[in-house]
Amino acid sequence: MALSLGSMALAGLEARRLTHEARSAANIAASEASDQAQQAEQSSVTRVLEAVKGEELQLGKATTVVRQILNWCDDHARDLPWRRLDATPWAIMVSEFMLQQTPVERVRGPWRAWLERWPTPASLAAAPPGDAVRAWGRLGYPRRALRLHQAARMITDDFDGQVPEDRDSLLRLPGVGSYTAAAIRSFAYGRREIVLDTNVRRVLARVAFGVAFPASAATIQERVVAEQLAPRHPGRAARWAVASMELGALVCRARNPLCDACPVADLCAWRQAGNPSWVGAPRRGQAYAGTDRQCRGALLAVLRSGPDPVEDHQLAATWQDVAQRKRALASLVEDGLVVATGSTWSLPS
Repeated sequence: MALSLGSMALAGLEARRLTHEARSAANIAASEASDQAQQAEQSSVTRVLEAVKGEELQLGKATTVVRQILNWCDDHARDLPWRRLDATPWAIMVSEFMLQQTPVERVRGPWRAWLERWPTPASLAAAPPGDAVRAWGRLGYPRRALRLHQAARMITDDFDGQVPEDRDSLLRLPGVGSYTAAAIRSFAYGRREIVLDTNVRRVLARVAFGVAFPASAATIQERVVAEQLAPRHPGRAARWAVASMELGALVCRARNPLCDACPVADLCAWRQAGNPSWVGAPRRGQAYAGTDRQCRGALLAVLRSGPDPVEDHQLAATWQDVAQRKRALASLVEDGLVVATGSTWSLPS
């Protein structure tokens, strides 16, 4: 029987973990099926119940939630190229940089073009940083391109050209914080990590705590529940990280959640409570039109459009508000995204 797209993506996580731990697939399967693993997971559920202190989770519910979401993901996960069997740790790291505050569908094309041009950290490190900024295109938050270029140089110089696997080394890399380090360890190396992105936090808020949205920042209670829900077995925990993220992105959406298609609808505290509206602080989307961020993007678009330096009048034609244009240009220079070359402006070389 042919594997589903979700099964192929999740299998990639396990295959990468096996490469680094030199374990056979048979041993992994046996370990997952062992009584010891079952006891550890049951113990995990007990600790969840103690941690949430009377919240909506009940005995046995956490184990069932994890199992049913994993099963759902086998058949419904998106075919994301950075989740496939052949995705390298570098390819996964690039995807994590690009996916920060950027929807998946906007990332697919730029990610593919980036990896075709720079398939390894060393290949990117050898290029001028301005090339990275130019290739970043319209993904937004272009400082990510510079950070990725800086990280590629450090990987090349300090880690023999290989994306490091241990957390401390990852956290040394420019642009890598606690979330990105956890994501790389989980998705590239099959490690047991707590990967709490916006989608996962929304699933936990609804299923475990019965509220429409999580708080603006992760609470201690939320982190405890996430820690204890993650299976003990590293490979299974890595699958859970993907599965819970996919459920939040595809079904447990911020707007118009598809509760009827949810594999744990009958276990969801929020649904059982009648899908109550959010009563926390107002949730506001980020403004863009007319902001300094839009101005910065417009100026960078001119600089990316060709290899030659750009003169002041070319930038002036792009943005009419003189004060805002000067402010945005100064911030681009301060961030290292633009360099003054006499009376002209260019990307960093």
